[in-house]
Amino acid sequence: MFKAAELGHEVSKKEFARAEEELRGKLLEVQRRVRVADFQTIVIVSGVEAAGKSEVVNRFHEWLDARGLSTSAFWDESDEERERPSAWRFWRRMPPRGSIGIFFGSWYTQPIIDRVFGRLDEPGFDAALEGIASLERMLTDDGAVIVKLWFHLSKKAQRKRLEKLAGKERKLTPWEKKFSRRYETFRETSEQALRRTDAGHSPWHVIDAGDQHHRDLMAGGILLEALEQRLAVVTKRGGRKARSAGAHSGARKTVLDEVDLTASLGDRKYGRRLAAEQARLDGLVWAARRRKLSTVAIFEGWDAAGKGGAIRRVTAGLDARLFRVIPVAAPTDEERAQHYLWRFWRHVPRAGYLTIYDRSWYGRVLVERVEGFAAPEDWGRAYQEINDFERQLSEHGVALAKFWLHISIEEQLRRFEERQVIAHKQHKITAEDWRNREKWTAYEEAVGEMVARCSTAHAPWTLVPANDKRFSRVKIVETIANSIEQSLAAVSRD
Repeated sequence: MFKAAELGHEVSKKEFARAEEELRGKLLEVQRRVRVADFQTIVIVSGVEAAGKSEVVNRFHEWLDARGLSTSAFWDESDEERERPSAWRFWRRMPPRGSIGIFFGSWYTQPIIDRVFGRLDEPGFDAALEGIASLERMLTDDGAVIVKLWFHLSKKAQRKRLEKLAGKERKLTPWEKKFSRRYETFRETSEQALRRTDAGHSPWHVIDAGDQHHRDLMAGGILLEALEQRLAVVTKRGGRKARSAGAHSGARKTVLDEVDLTASLGDRKYGRRLAAEQARLDGLVWAARRRKLSTVAIFEGWDAAGKGGAIRRVTAGLDARLFRVIPVAAPTDEERAQHYLWRFWRHVPRAGYLTIYDRSWYGRVLVERVEGFAAPEDWGRAYQEINDFERQLSEHGVALAKFWLHISIEEQLRRFEERQVIAHKQHKITAEDWRNREKWTAYEEAVGEMVARCSTAHAPWTLVPANDKRFSRVKIVETIANSIEQSLAAVSRD
């Protein structure tokens, strides 16, 4: 894969000056068109040490308008990044739609380094590459352009470049020394990574970095071509359009029909059990804090099912420093400019904390599906995207608790009518609630498929009977406590 990048391509200073002027003009023009387009562009800059990657990044900043360009350098992981799943540091730096983000280093860097230095075995490396391929597929399915540039030097050319750098009144960094000594291993491992993740939707471009003029023109030309091709597709299709979910298939049995809505608790038993479970949860949350274990709880359910009341009972006995509640409403302009999972990744808790999502990423396969806010192909692939997301959380040691609060259609009507006449509850009922109620059967089908496809061993759904609020509240506090307890037990076994 690297042989063609060792042929010694050269471009004279005069040729470069002439080509640069034309290329820069075209890049600025295409960047202007990208600004009003509905896709993001991610440029991955990777390669061997001393290949001039930083020079290429500087050249991009010289050629492009800085107002639509950002660069993120991924060096050593911070404590904040180590306390979250590895993908978190990349998700938080994703460029919004209409802009170009340069990733100087990327999700490839750490797996390659760990494999070269023996910190990652072959199965672990394969799993990391599979995860990367899945991430890139998800981003490009959402419309992103990923331009992957690998800057290559032969062993001899790298040695000469390093000797030249060392003569410029600076010492070689430990990083440069380590990789130059392991050149063959680095080359073999990198080629394996490139071959495993070279796909039509996100191909690798290996560039001969022996001559800086050739290197820079090649990098700029590849970026230009990728953006022109994407813009041509957008123009042909007329942009991204969601389509209505269409008519549902009519009433049919779902997992919700198996929920026992007669479950209830009397006042006295409710008070005792709730207090006991809240005390247990408080102790477990503090224990998780000491062991640096994170917890994520998500709440979905029918309008008026009691999500807000249940969340208040979960947090009532906890130290406010240890948890955050993230209310999820319609996405903001900033959130719409990103992949739909971005706004959830950014709130993933650091080690030892609890995050509660009031509504969640499942909106993609619920409200966005039923209301036609997402095209069928978009919400259709979201099940696997969500499973991958939750798998990454679980593999990092995050305890996951997912709740669907289920009530009968008759109980919902009773609560709606009650909200209309009780002054302090009137703010809870809106015209949108009544509109959603008319689509009850369509939502039932969506919930059924959601549970069937996204209830996994590491992230099972808990269907909570919520006709009786006392029962549902105790059940939820108890389930979160159990989830944390299991997570602590797993750490103790390890």
